[in-house]
Order: sequence, then C-alpha cells, then structure tokens
Amino acid sequence: MRGDQSHIDFESVVSDFPIEQAGAKPPSAPHSAWQLLEHMRIAQHDILEFSRNPKHKSPKWPEGYWPKTEAPPDKDAWDASIVTFRKEAKALEDLILDSDQDLFKSIEGGSGQTLLREALIAAAHHSYHLGQIMFLKKMLLS
Repeated sequence: MRGDQSHIDFESVVSDFPIEQAGAKPPSAPHSAWQLLEHMRIAQHDILEFSRNPKHKSPKWPEGYWPKTEAPPDKDAWDASIVTFRKEAKALEDLILDSDQDLFKSIEGGSGQTLLREALIAAAHHSYHLGQIMFLKKMLLS
C-alpha cells in the first residue's frame, strides 16, 4: 500500500510535481496529472468507504471517478487532494492492519468482496496510476 521495492511511492511522485504542469497533457497522453491524482483519490475513497460502511453508495461509473477539469482550479485544490489521499490511505492501511478485521470475510453490503480483495485492488490501482503520473512528470520536465 505504501509503495517500495518494485513500486514507486506516492510521496516520490507528488512531492515535487510542478503545479503549473498539473493540467498539462503531452501529445498522446490520455490524462493530466490532476485527473490521475483526483481519480486515485476518488477511487481510494470509494474503496475505503465501501470497506467500512455497508450503506456507502459508490459514484456512477465512469464519470463519478474522474474530475470534471483537466487542471486543478488552483494550488490549494492540488494540495488538498494530496492531503486527503494521504489521510485516507492511512485510514485504509489501519483498517487492513486492524487485528479485529477478517481479511477473508465478505464485506457487509457487498456482493462477496473481501477486505483483502479491496486492499489488492487499491494497491494495484495506485501502482498503475502513480506510474502514469511519474511518466508525465518525466515527459513534462524533459
């Protein structure tokens, strides 16, 4: 969940991303860094809430999982997205590591999903999109 060894970590990707480039899309790039960051934040929030709140309603797919704009409205929005992502990543990690949680038990309100499944989805999803953001950063800064 944190990234290391063969996966890049969240902090290495976002810590020095140039905010003035957050809405840029190089030729052939399907998404901007802002779109990817917000998509990760929204998807992680959905996974977290689904895992701990049986009454949670997921956003409509796919539009509910992506921001409406290619660029953040301002630096504060970019920073707030990062802060929220970190906070909810920690909450998801705490939930997964909670010894009272059964990683193999079906999640209440779901259709057979388990906490282990949700953790693996979050890790794979983060890894994929962090790689995309890192690639964007390299393209935009070269």
